[in-house]
Amino acid sequence: MGQFAYWLFAVPMAAELVRRHRAAGLRVPPGFWLWALFLVWTLLGLLLVPLEVPGTIPDSGGYGGALLRAVDYLVLTVLLLYVGNLTERELPAGDVVRALSVLCLATIAGGFLGLLAPRFEFTAPLEYLLPAGLASDAYVQALVHPASAQVMDIFGYDSARPKAPWEYTNIWGYMLSLLLVWLVVGWVVQGSGWVRWGALTAAALSVVPAVYSLNRALWVGLALSLSYGAVVALRRGRVVLVGACAAAAVVALLVLAASPLADVVRTRADNPHSNDGRAATNSASLEAADLSPVVGWGTTRESQGSSGSIAVGPTPECPGCGQHVIGNAGQLWMTLITAGWVGTALSTGFFAWVAWRYRAASTPVGQGALLTVLLLFWYMFFYVALMSPLAVTMVAVALLWRDGAPVPGRGRAARTRGGLR
Repeated sequence: MGQFAYWLFAVPMAAELVRRHRAAGLRVPPGFWLWALFLVWTLLGLLLVPLEVPGTIPDSGGYGGALLRAVDYLVLTVLLLYVGNLTERELPAGDVVRALSVLCLATIAGGFLGLLAPRFEFTAPLEYLLPAGLASDAYVQALVHPASAQVMDIFGYDSARPKAPWEYTNIWGYMLSLLLVWLVVGWVVQGSGWVRWGALTAAALSVVPAVYSLNRALWVGLALSLSYGAVVALRRGRVVLVGACAAAAVVALLVLAASPLADVVRTRADNPHSNDGRAATNSASLEAADLSPVVGWGTTRESQGSSGSIAVGPTPECPGCGQHVIGNAGQLWMTLITAGWVGTALSTGFFAWVAWRYRAASTPVGQGALLTVLLLFWYMFFYVALMSPLAVTMVAVALLWRDGAPVPGRGRAARTRGGLR
């Protein structure tokens, strides 16, 4: 079912929220008014979908993608409120962490499947139920047709970039980065014995598909996560632990440099591949936001031509040439063209508010959740967060909100105002 599974399970979650609201009322996280306004902005943007954006292909928008995104945001809101309103007894944080850790193992396993069997794919039952015209659409195919990897020509020959069990390689990298946080929190920091060593082994092995994914943003994101962990450990006075981890990291880098993985990294650095295209579409997102700064254009559009010439377009020999989707290069760029500067400020402002409000999180779960939210501000420049990455981020927001870590100088009063006892 892919991302449509979120829609399916949102129905009983929404029903439970309605029941709770009638019985005792619902709580919302700090700064939720920003997210609520963003939802309103998203719906208002639907009014602008039929309009033509200068410099884009006429009628390249459409209500299909716009409605899909609107429903996704509403479903994510249900998920946030559902997890946040459940008590620790009803949904222990440990259960959430373990579920995310298992999902991390599945992502690592999917990465190796993509490397060992890059052509593996099959037709899922849902695909048989869809009309032929809809099922053959490239975007729908990515959502409902399971495959182990994206095979792409980046170095002048076909390269297998793992993506299972997610829709795209970039989503696979984003999810791996987020889920490794929870694998470390749940089974390394809070685990012991063979569980801890098994988790460390799995995290170490994940480097192989991570390198072969060719996701440069993922590589930097993992480095940022390690830096965050080092800072947290130093603040707790664990200098010896940080020193030991730093020494282990140096050894790992030496081993990596002597392995075939180093050649992949060097070759990727010498072949930027998507830089020009990303720069062109990102610039087009900014221009579109400047033309409609308040509510954006409701949905994405296709650019005229390519970064080199407006005359470049798809051909039978090169179906991927020209007419790239504006806003597909990252959550930030997509929000700019769909919701304008105001909508983008509301969306990013909500997560910034949460990160600032709970910046003093001290428990392992709280610190992992805070890192998950902070990673959004890195990956939004490169990857679209809808649907799974933003779902994990919303779960992290809910855990922070439930944990109710106070900021310095506010103490218990801050937790009370945040809606927690």
